[in-house]
Amino acid sequence: MVTIQVAYAGNKKCDLKHPEGPTLRTDAPKDIGGDASAFSPTDLIAAGLASCILTTIAMFAERNGLSVAGATATGEKHMTTPPAPRRLGRLPVVIYLPASVPSEWRERLERAGNACPVHASLHPEVEAPITYHYSI
Repeated sequence: MVTIQVAYAGNKKCDLKHPEGPTLRTDAPKDIGGDASAFSPTDLIAAGLASCILTTIAMFAERNGLSVAGATATGEKHMTTPPAPRRLGRLPVVIYLPASVPSEWRERLERAGNACPVHASLHPEVEAPITYHYSI
């Protein structure tokens, strides 16, 4: 278990503290009155999804003697549009892996990425397609 401490800092911002020491601030997006000076809480979900997929792939690769050095990811956040309630609607992620990853390992790496804990935790109504490119 990890307990994250959160304190409201005013002006639609919160300060978060991890028990190991790291801190960060969140801010509301401009379209709902924040000044977007930091990641919004929903931005963190998109970022968490992309980083979880990449980390899960890297852990699988390491266990199997593969290198994914230089791998990157992009994550997008799409909110639902009115009249639907404001929530995450779509979180597409693109993973860029080294072209040097042997073709016989690619399907297994992708299966590992698709099974990351954040992806597995998303509500089924949130579309979260993952696309893989072997181009770096």
